[in-house]
Amino acid sequence: MMSEMKPSDTMYERVEHAARSIRARWTEDVRVGLVLGSGLGAFADDLQESVSLSYEEIPGFARSTVEGHAGQLVLGKIENVSVAAMQGRFHYYEGYSFEDVVFPIRTFGLLGIKSLVLTNAAGGINVELNQGALMVINDHLNLMHASPLRGAHDARFGARFPDMTEVYARDYQEIAVEEAHNMNLELRRGIYAALTGPSYETPAEIRMLRTLGADAVGMSTVPEAIVARQMGIKVLGISCITNMAAGVIGEPINHDEVIETGARVHETFKELLRRVIPRLQ
Repeated sequence: MMSEMKPSDTMYERVEHAARSIRARWTEDVRVGLVLGSGLGAFADDLQESVSLSYEEIPGFARSTVEGHAGQLVLGKIENVSVAAMQGRFHYYEGYSFEDVVFPIRTFGLLGIKSLVLTNAAGGINVELNQGALMVINDHLNLMHASPLRGAHDARFGARFPDMTEVYARDYQEIAVEEAHNMNLELRRGIYAALTGPSYETPAEIRMLRTLGADAVGMSTVPEAIVARQMGIKVLGISCITNMAAGVIGEPINHDEVIETGARVHETFKELLRRVIPRLQ
């Protein structure tokens, strides 16, 4: 019988406990981790030989409270590549700590995952990104006022001061762009800015972000990417531009639009992931 977590357990021990609970349901080595953002979770439904675990079944996982996030981990295969796909993530704006937000990524690391695909729904700042476009992330701006690495350090997770020169692997970016080209799909590269939310940004804030060099803006992904790099996991980031940011086209923004756009492009998005994931090493 698997032992229960204790309040005195360290973060590393809690993550180990979560990893053991997942291995009890899926004994194969998992090669690729995948986080599916708002409206993009349908990809996990296509995994072969799949097993689904609700987040409530995994010790240490929080609950996803946002519409468009199913709140379960799906383990399965794509072309014999074993994948762990999160249908929904945890956000800082939901009231969770950064430790909660990145707990699944730390768990992926202890499962032995070396490749991570982070996806999100984002607002378009660059006017060349249309609603429904996909953008591969080549860098980010962390404007969330804190780091997920803040606090007590455990060297078993990686370096105290990890290098962030190349958070998003260049070779993974090339694979994504190449496969998009094979689909006759334009896939631009861009910089993703992460803010805490949950309110959408003001037009003045979007003008500031554009000045800073951001192409898209959202409320996730960056904490996960930072922790992945600390743990030596290579990252591919893809944003679905589900709406144009405040002031870009003069229209109001609502979350229903985000979900609707994600649903509209999900077949294209799924095809891109089906092509890219088997090539990640």
